[in-house]
Amino acid sequence: HFLFNSLNSISALVVSKPDEARKMTQQLSDFLRGTLKKEDQLVKLSEELEHLKLYLDIEKVRFGHRLNVEFNTNEESLNAQLPSLLLQPIVENAIKFGLYDITGDVTISISAKMQTPYLHIEIKNPFDPETKRAKEGIGFGLSSIQRRLYLLYARQDLLLTEKKENIFITT
Repeated sequence: HFLFNSLNSISALVVSKPDEARKMTQQLSDFLRGTLKKEDQLVKLSEELEHLKLYLDIEKVRFGHRLNVEFNTNEESLNAQLPSLLLQPIVENAIKFGLYDITGDVTISISAKMQTPYLHIEIKNPFDPETKRAKEGIGFGLSSIQRRLYLLYARQDLLLTEKKENIFITT
């Protein structure tokens, strides 16, 4: 889904903003190359965030100033390890439910801290509780992350979601 959206955005930019189209093509190439190179099952959070930023750069071309992302981490959390490519589907979900259903600017918050011995990551996004999507609950992206964590750690409690007013929180 992300790949098709990116290619459609590049196609739209080719005529009107060719420099932007070239830049987005390079960003998409870097993102996909990084995805294919993820041989190690565990990576440092700092590496995962760098890869996530490539993804976000592409999405910012699509959504412009409407998409804002805040990162709140510290040195200890940045050195902690987690399964590679874990955060991108969660952030993609936050964008889908935040930006698609809200007309104004949206800020997605990503925070990480150590709660010894665990790395605790929290992703927050606003959502419109009146939309059909918001009422459907956990979708394919989050359920696949939950399944992956279960296969790696044999625990069902490593991915949690909650709604507080108009904020969706994935932990």
